[in-house]
Amino acid sequence: MAAVAAWRALRWQLLRTPGSGPARRLSTAEFPSPEEKPQFPGASANFADRLEFIQPNVISGIPIYRVMDRQGHIVSPDEDPQLPKELVLKLYKTMTLLNTMDRILYESQRQGRISFYMTNYSEEGTHVGSAAALDDTDLVFGQYREAGVLMYRGYPLDLFMAQCYGNTSDPGKGRQMPVHYGCRDCHFVTISSPLATQIPQAVGAAYAIKRADANRAVICYFGEGAASEGDAHAGFNFAATLECPIVFFCRNNGYAISTPTSEQYRGDGIAARGPGYGLMSIRVDGNDVFAVYNATKEARRRAVAENQPFLIEAMTYRIGHHSTSDDSSAYRSVDEVNYWDKQDHPISRLRHYMLNQGWWDEEEEKGWRKSSRKMVMEAFEQAERKLKPNPQLLFSDVYREMPPHLRRQRAALERHLQHYGEHYPLEALRTMTYPTPRNK
Repeated sequence: MAAVAAWRALRWQLLRTPGSGPARRLSTAEFPSPEEKPQFPGASANFADRLEFIQPNVISGIPIYRVMDRQGHIVSPDEDPQLPKELVLKLYKTMTLLNTMDRILYESQRQGRISFYMTNYSEEGTHVGSAAALDDTDLVFGQYREAGVLMYRGYPLDLFMAQCYGNTSDPGKGRQMPVHYGCRDCHFVTISSPLATQIPQAVGAAYAIKRADANRAVICYFGEGAASEGDAHAGFNFAATLECPIVFFCRNNGYAISTPTSEQYRGDGIAARGPGYGLMSIRVDGNDVFAVYNATKEARRRAVAENQPFLIEAMTYRIGHHSTSDDSSAYRSVDEVNYWDKQDHPISRLRHYMLNQGWWDEEEEKGWRKSSRKMVMEAFEQAERKLKPNPQLLFSDVYREMPPHLRRQRAALERHLQHYGEHYPLEALRTMTYPTPRNK
């Protein structure tokens, strides 16, 4: 302690200018003793001798990484992923097939055939570009607008339709609302409605993979609105401190339902938050499928090799309504939507690239559009013809042995249908064990 006191006395003398003038300030670099460097455990920094608050926008903004322009021309040949024709065609066909399925199921909901739907219009590039960069065994946690990832992995149209219709072919047995897909074989965790709950869950899965040394990664998708949830903070912080092999993929499409980004946050988007949590971060053009592919592939490689989390913010635009429960004309103009639809659509951009390469032409475009619509319509018609699941399945698949309270609930349902079965469309349900409803 005496040594420290002596040092402080010496420092005061050094601060004094000759004569009786005021003390002068030493810059950070002039501190001659290591004891005067910050020793606080919570930060890695130097002392400052001027009172100055950090401004939120001290730079022009994190740049947006892109590979090709809106006309499908490669901007920098060094960044061209040099994907083979077969893979580029798969990217394009997946995006356009998803677009066709969206249009048919959206109209199906409008006609009262299904209860709910969410389209993926103009965000298809974020789906397939990232999906193509992953290994098939990498675990996917989606939010609710990542159907293209599942489609790219080979999930069939009839199961997409079965899930939305909640029929007997639905792997979820009709117990989830539409667009809540899941597939164990595709390593795609079933979607749940509460916003952002998948983020800490994905981190936990990534930590388990790390401990198992499984040479896999986890990718977690969410929107910029979900990034305002507390679960995002918890997930980012846990991923960084536990050094998990995870890629956080944020689709910044401009709107959190009806809330524009101007009202959602004041900082520089979502990527700017990454460094504060200790995340390697990048912002990419989400309408450029090659930029998404490059960023995801490198993030995935390093996440596995280095056991550290990465954050990708894909800038895009949601052309469709948030869902069939939303009317976006109440909070944005038709001109704004048309601009993105006509001027900067990921499908159009990739089609321009394919045309420039001589890999695609108008005849092939017409033929594919016709055949893809036929495939979707066949799956659609098949799904409509199938019965709904047996109501007894409401009580299964939670406990190995059904507990007494669920047996009582099942018996109550049976009694209810005995008395009031004529008020329910029982003919649309798979064969049941209930007696014929009594006439009253």
